[in-house]
Amino acid sequence: MAVMRPAGDYDRSYQEDKSYIRKPWQWVVLIASIGVVATCPYWGTPYIITTVNRIGYTIIAVQGLNILTGYTGQISLGQAAFMLVGGYVSTLVVTHLGLSMFLALPIAAVGAGIVGLIFGLPSLRVKGFYLAMATLAAQFIIPWLTKHAFPEFLGGTEGRIATPVPQIGSFLFNEPARFIYITLGVLIVTTFIAANITRTRLGRAFIAIRDNDLAAELLGVNLFGYKLRAFFIAAMYAGLAGALKAHYQRAIGTEFGYSLTESIVLLGMLVVGGLGTNIGPFLGTTFIIVMQDVSNVVGSSFAGIMPPEMTARLLTSFRPIFFGLILMFFLIFEPRGLAHRWQLFKAAWRLRPFSH
Repeated sequence: MAVMRPAGDYDRSYQEDKSYIRKPWQWVVLIASIGVVATCPYWGTPYIITTVNRIGYTIIAVQGLNILTGYTGQISLGQAAFMLVGGYVSTLVVTHLGLSMFLALPIAAVGAGIVGLIFGLPSLRVKGFYLAMATLAAQFIIPWLTKHAFPEFLGGTEGRIATPVPQIGSFLFNEPARFIYITLGVLIVTTFIAANITRTRLGRAFIAIRDNDLAAELLGVNLFGYKLRAFFIAAMYAGLAGALKAHYQRAIGTEFGYSLTESIVLLGMLVVGGLGTNIGPFLGTTFIIVMQDVSNVVGSSFAGIMPPEMTARLLTSFRPIFFGLILMFFLIFEPRGLAHRWQLFKAAWRLRPFSH
């Protein structure tokens, strides 16, 4: 943003105006950040490696939700269900067709995208709260189908099937320290695509629909077509995230965190990070996952001083209470998310020592 630049810092070409990484030192920071994550298996503890993997595939799901909710303004409460679809599609393709996981990932993304397209059909007639209720149907229908339809393929009432370990030749990605390279590679690709969508005609149409759908329609934007595309892209991202999660956990099923609660947490990550920003999914996902782990530690500490009959209740209820308090705090004091605070910090740093 030009307002955040000191005098004399201006663009000399269209390439400079369009670039996200403007300075040589920013390239150094970017490459160093990727290097820190890539070398994590060599210096990180098992907890850090596991958490980095978890943050990586969750960011991908939140990026898809950001395209749908942050840029297009369409609320969805079924993102976790689309992750479940992606996990099942990838597992079945690898298990029964014998394809590599790297070929199964795009297939899982397209499969989840098609399902998301179906549940996005009501977006032409309804919006806001009513659209949230329509997408909520996916969160109930999809897990139910995985338990009761095609039991020989989907695991039946147990709702769980094993996922093959990904490999390249004889090299197995059977450890979190090895799987982190797959997560990082996919995350770089999805981030590049998500960051550039807003520069295209598609992204500008999404933003127009979010700001004022009636005005967008008068300007020639096909509301139904673009809303369906937003649902398709968001579900594709969720399918990718679900496939990565399934192969990382070596199993797929409803018991592995694909419930309505998970969809709400994903939406909360986006709100905390900042709707409609490229860095929001990174900040929100990292913050919430770290806070969830902190809540487990704090809850266990409190449980140690509580009466035995209250220990179990505290351990099960402290985490959702902690998450709810964090969400309330951000909605009251930082409604535009951590990304907005980061922008203000950058502006203050660039314009120092002037107070304005």
